[in-house]
Amino acid sequence: MEENVNFEFKKVEDVAIFKLLESSFDASIAGLVKGELTILLSTGDIQKLVFDLSEIEYCDSSGLSAILLSFRILQSNDGHIRLASPQKSVRTLIEISQLNRVLPIKETVEEAVNELKGI
Repeated sequence: MEENVNFEFKKVEDVAIFKLLESSFDASIAGLVKGELTILLSTGDIQKLVFDLSEIEYCDSSGLSAILLSFRILQSNDGHIRLASPQKSVRTLIEISQLNRVLPIKETVEEAVNELKGI
């Protein structure tokens, strides 16, 4: 099991962007991602998050669970989340699991950021 996870975290005005720099978002890193997101979202005064999925080629239920955790943390603080730029296989998984009903998907990070700025 890996000891760390590669990601970028930045803010554009009041919108935070979390970009996972891994090709697989599965059980091997999901726990680490959950830990990072919990720290960032609990201590960073963040209410708007874009989860950039552009680098992820494979995602399983563990990865979706980490995304849902960030949704729940944000929801408890009246926050909002958007998923951005998922590759076809990841988008299909999100749609099959019907998570796109609570986790809106945008084609680009810019589109997601602009939508959240308007909230």
